[in-house]
Amino acid sequence: METSHIQHLYRRAGFGILPETLKELSKNPRAEIVGNLLSQSKYVTPLEVDISELKTAFSRMMEGQPDKEMRQKLQKISRQKQVDLNVAWVERLKHPSELLREKMTLFWANHFVCEDNSVVYIQKFNNILRIHALGNFGDFVKAISKEAAMTKYLNTKQNKKQRPNENFARELMELFTLGVGHYSENDIKESARAFTGYGHNFVGDFAFRKRQHDEGVKTFLGETGRFTGDDIVDIILRQKQCAKYVCRKIYRYFVNDVIDENHVAEMADVFYKDYNIENLMRHVFMADWFYDEANIGTKIKSPIEFLVGLSNLVPVEFNNHKQLLYLQKLLGQILLRPPNVAGWKGGKNWIDSNTIVLRLKLPSLLLNGAYISKTKAGREDQRMEIKKEAFKNVFKRIRAESDWEYFNTNFKNVNIEDLEQYVLACKVNPAAKQYLNSLEKVSKQEYCVQLMSLPEYQMC
Repeated sequence: METSHIQHLYRRAGFGILPETLKELSKNPRAEIVGNLLSQSKYVTPLEVDISELKTAFSRMMEGQPDKEMRQKLQKISRQKQVDLNVAWVERLKHPSELLREKMTLFWANHFVCEDNSVVYIQKFNNILRIHALGNFGDFVKAISKEAAMTKYLNTKQNKKQRPNENFARELMELFTLGVGHYSENDIKESARAFTGYGHNFVGDFAFRKRQHDEGVKTFLGETGRFTGDDIVDIILRQKQCAKYVCRKIYRYFVNDVIDENHVAEMADVFYKDYNIENLMRHVFMADWFYDEANIGTKIKSPIEFLVGLSNLVPVEFNNHKQLLYLQKLLGQILLRPPNVAGWKGGKNWIDSNTIVLRLKLPSLLLNGAYISKTKAGREDQRMEIKKEAFKNVFKRIRAESDWEYFNTNFKNVNIEDLEQYVLACKVNPAAKQYLNSLEKVSKQEYCVQLMSLPEYQMC
């Protein structure tokens, strides 16, 4: 398999690939590489932070009415644990044992969008995403519909037969399975009736409250019966539009923001057979069109992809966990805190006048003491040095330790002239090329920072 194609695969299925691994894999055919990528993600390693203190407190609260002071204490602990969970998730993405499963978990987190102030519920929800990330989509949707975080977020726990709440029913079709225009308002009403009685207990386990469930006859997407929530999901899956809708989102995330309808139709044919996510991803990664030049280096990295990819080249450790969240906030994507039920829009929406400047400055801020580069003698007019004053608040609040020894070890056999092909996913434009040629290539370390400070580094 061509090295450029392997790099493309690992940038999309993960966050990049190191030179020695690339060299080893280049001897293998595509089917073996893709097969190994999938087989290495067969298992599930739950992401967990220590929430024993909260669970103990929950048990005590169930025995009696908690006072205001106790509630405030638990809320404070939960907020801190959510910071810990955010950081743990980023660390997992940097060092995954199941690479594709973790990348898929990140994808599904922006598909089945959910937020909650309880770290107990949101950690459980995050691991449900991880468990089903490469499994059966129907089982996935049913599991999501019963998660405590989701029943709270979209008000399913308020959905009772006397007064159905339509929030979850609407988003189930609009955002999770079918897309706008493929269902009626009456379908929403009938679907909501089917999900009545859904709730959870104090510790977040699903609880079906039969007395609150509407057992009457419902008509949904042309079918009639005494449907439950699971029945509604099964009916949705029988619509090929569901396969098309999910495949469009996967195509946009893993292949290209510009949709090729023929490729999506091909994916939908595969997916509709059994809704097996692993089989779908195997088809995508085995397809010749996935490796077309038009799909390589054409996607803008999300803030998390940007941060994780940077750390995969030069590991970065933050002195304070909240600094990492602060940086995510500045870049426009805080894990576990989506902007709304539709999630982050992605694509060109990741970049604006503020975030692009920060993205270009960030490698030097984190890795090189705010210094980017200097040009060859006689070209002082092209010096590219960051004034710390311009980013003094960012520089002051973000202190990190960079592990250049890791970089030097992994790139020791890479010539400085060849570094570009390992750091950048797309070709450098002529103006940037001229700028790179004007630089003093003092070391691979400095040249790495220079490459990461280009607009081209924003692409994957």
